[in-house]
Amino acid sequence: MRARVRTVLGAALAATVSLALAVAAPGTAAAGPPAPPPVGPAVDEIVSSDNVTQVANLPKQEPFTGESSYGTDIAFSGDLAYVGNYDGFVVYDVADPAAPRVVSQVLCPGSQNDVSVSGDLLFLSTDSRWSDDTCSAVPQNQGQLPYWEGIKVFDVSDPANPAYVTSVATACGSHTHTLVPDTAGESVYLYVSSYAPAPELLGCLPPHDRISIVEVPLADPAAAAVVAEPVLFPDGGNPGPGSDTTTGCHDITVYPAKNLAAGACMGDGVLMDISDRENPEVIERVRDDTNFAFWHSATFNDDATKVVFTDELGGGSAATCTADVGPLRGADGIYDIVDGQLEFRSYFKIPRLQTEQENCVAHNGSLIPVPGRDVMVQAWYQGGVSVWDFTDSANPVEIGFWERGPLSTTELTLGGSWSAYWYNGHVFSSDIQKGLDVLAVDDATIAGAQDVVFDVFNPQTQPTYGR
Repeated sequence: MRARVRTVLGAALAATVSLALAVAAPGTAAAGPPAPPPVGPAVDEIVSSDNVTQVANLPKQEPFTGESSYGTDIAFSGDLAYVGNYDGFVVYDVADPAAPRVVSQVLCPGSQNDVSVSGDLLFLSTDSRWSDDTCSAVPQNQGQLPYWEGIKVFDVSDPANPAYVTSVATACGSHTHTLVPDTAGESVYLYVSSYAPAPELLGCLPPHDRISIVEVPLADPAAAAVVAEPVLFPDGGNPGPGSDTTTGCHDITVYPAKNLAAGACMGDGVLMDISDRENPEVIERVRDDTNFAFWHSATFNDDATKVVFTDELGGGSAATCTADVGPLRGADGIYDIVDGQLEFRSYFKIPRLQTEQENCVAHNGSLIPVPGRDVMVQAWYQGGVSVWDFTDSANPVEIGFWERGPLSTTELTLGGSWSAYWYNGHVFSSDIQKGLDVLAVDDATIAGAQDVVFDVFNPQTQPTYGR
């Protein structure tokens, strides 16, 4: 099907905007004293709703204790959680969620270090320029000189001693990647999202309207290679201006059982047919030039009739959960899929205001496998972790939350929950500064979720739990 570009307009948006403005601007009718600053938890204080409880925290450990050793994304296999870090990755044993322990730590610096796992293999994204592809490389910030960035492959058959296997260079590096199993079970594909081309970058020249597809033969992972670079935006994508200019994708979530993918591509949200794994086809495109600044990530509901897109206003480093920013920006956008088209229904943003010293915006989350309902857990950086229900697409509602107070009351230090995912009965949160948090949710809304068990979970590779 030929893709068409649609923009969020119409009665649903108008109603949402009108209501939100009425709520967000209580002081506009008459002049008065300035509103007091939001009152929230003290530095490092934990607050939560009654139905969400912290059961464990395991702080970052050497050599990953520096402020710039950011904890990032998570992948799961059996009793293990693999957590990315700007300095490498950590393998945790989470067989007892109340007592997680570090199995191993691999020092291998690289921006993002987004992770996924398949069998005995772990894949690591590097979105920064290095002198070579080894874990001992040094930064190479001169774009006109040879440099490396892309995907690294590790053998984690012995989780206590992961072994480096190979690397694959990809255009503009790998900001994120998404694991896509082939239909024959002989290979896995990695859909590599990257962006920010520039004339001075040898490996990232504009235009950059595509993704890279890496094939990893399971019988010979050392032979991993780029096998396709499909152009998703032959017209150049959203021209902007500003951060919503499409120059690649930030993140792609695939639903292999449905042969669908949803791409969050800076200025465009796309729906793709991935029946042919090496030739994904864009079948629908939407834009929200009113409230979305940066299409960041996507999550399907279980029956693939909805997509939640996130807007990472401020790039994750800004305080956007404030009264000044309001409830429509830096939020989730909920879309129904109707006859193959994406139809906007509403926005969702956490209702708790944060301080100017807390980076906060919609970020990574996953479904909670509740039969018959659409419920999601999601990270909001220093806004904490939110559990919310979007079964009624037009009227999403938060049903629980957990958050830690700011890192500072005087300055904004990057921190908070980068990723929060439900895995086999608990929520696991990778905090940028504080390490691994484990939460329990006790609420009638998620009845049945505890009965759904997965052997492997890569959050951007959605499994089906329909029964």
